[in-house]
Amino acid sequence: MNWMEKELELLADASLERSLRECSPVSESPGYTMRGDRKLLNLSSNDYLGLSQHPAIIEAMREVLLAEGAGSGASRLVTGNRVSYSRLEEALAEWQNREAALVFANGYMANSGVIGSLVSRGDVVFSDQLNHASIADGVILSRAEHARYRHNDMEHLRALLDKHRDRRRKLIVTDAVFSMDGDQAPLRELAALKREYGAMLMVDEAHSGGIYGKRGEGLCHELGLQEEVDIHMGTFSKSFGVYGAYVCGSRMLIRWLVNKARPLIYSTALPPTITAGVSAALALVQDEHWRRERLFAAGRSFRSLLGSSGFKIIAGDSPIVPVIVGDNDAALRFSGALESAGIAAVAIRPPTVPAGTARIRFSLSAVHTDKELTDAASQIRIIGQQLGVLSP
Repeated sequence: MNWMEKELELLADASLERSLRECSPVSESPGYTMRGDRKLLNLSSNDYLGLSQHPAIIEAMREVLLAEGAGSGASRLVTGNRVSYSRLEEALAEWQNREAALVFANGYMANSGVIGSLVSRGDVVFSDQLNHASIADGVILSRAEHARYRHNDMEHLRALLDKHRDRRRKLIVTDAVFSMDGDQAPLRELAALKREYGAMLMVDEAHSGGIYGKRGEGLCHELGLQEEVDIHMGTFSKSFGVYGAYVCGSRMLIRWLVNKARPLIYSTALPPTITAGVSAALALVQDEHWRRERLFAAGRSFRSLLGSSGFKIIAGDSPIVPVIVGDNDAALRFSGALESAGIAAVAIRPPTVPAGTARIRFSLSAVHTDKELTDAASQIRIIGQQLGVLSP
């Protein structure tokens, strides 16, 4: 296995090697993280609504831990399907105004499981080039043809749909909000193309669920397109502040997935503590509207501050605000300088993003204060000038 050392050296030389770094939350200071003995403003978390430390969620998990124990003990199709699963799935279906819902262990397993159960050899999946890796891997595992269209390019998608119009099954799949750019998919145009070509439409709301919609249902509901979406997927690890994922749709779809989605069938069920925490988070997501309002206000302010400093900011209103640096090493140096200034903001490099687009991906939370973000933006501007990312 000596070949690994040479390959790792190549990664290191290209500033692409990754390593694990320990961090921990600061319970008395939401929006911060600890690295070693240093307290840092956390601008790299997906805890968009600031629910990961919410007392009601923690208490719900504590109660179930004491009552039902630590683990589920088996897959959901054996003996791991606790009553809490059914209650949560009923609540999710009501929240999304769909017939049924199904909970998965995480978003990666949901995407790979759903895609692999809907298409196979002889079928084709039309996927945005910037979709999450779990979608790309789901297509590979399904053995269907992978027709990737240029990011948000509907003319390119139409050309691919024309080319493959006679395939047995056609699936269009997209992120609603793209995790590294923070921009939105053209969902209205995708729904129209789905109808025109007789395709299925799957939307991943991982980075938009909890944020958009009157009750946080997601971008599809915000745009009034929920009835156009055949497979609606979302996660509990971001706005919900817990862990896991869900799929909503027709009763027939959920029945099919229970029988065909291998990551569901062959995985131990989530511990009952997790489903309890998610249930508590679902109520908070729907009821505490101020969190969404605060998050959007923070996003507008932060984007404006960085834009007025001279950074080129991708247009949008999501809590994801990337600053494109380009060079891998420069992105690492930028991240390191931010940490020295008391800000946790991780450098994102290929293959997570396309080559030449290494970046600092800032992500905001409803618990960040105006002063914290104003001070952070000032430090980001100073460091950007020092590193030559910005002109003085």
